Amino acid sequence: MKCNIGCSERNVRLVIGSVLVTLAITHNIGAWGWLGLIPLVTGVMKVCPAYALLKRSTCCKDCKSGCGCS
Repeated sequence: MKCNIGCSERNVRLVIGSVLVTLAITHNIGAWGWLGLIPLVTGVMKVCPAYALLKRSTCCKDCKSGCGCS
């Protein structure tokens, strides 16, 4: 799949996902914290299936050709 998540959004997804999963592991929040896996996985993969269905992308113009985000 083609990259459809921009660099800054990717970083936000990784941070939010990591925090939620960590809090779920340490039992500081309920089982709903495992929902943090969704932004974590989409951030790692640089692809959001919902964005693909909606034909949306937050990548910068330079990234669209090969996802040069790092």
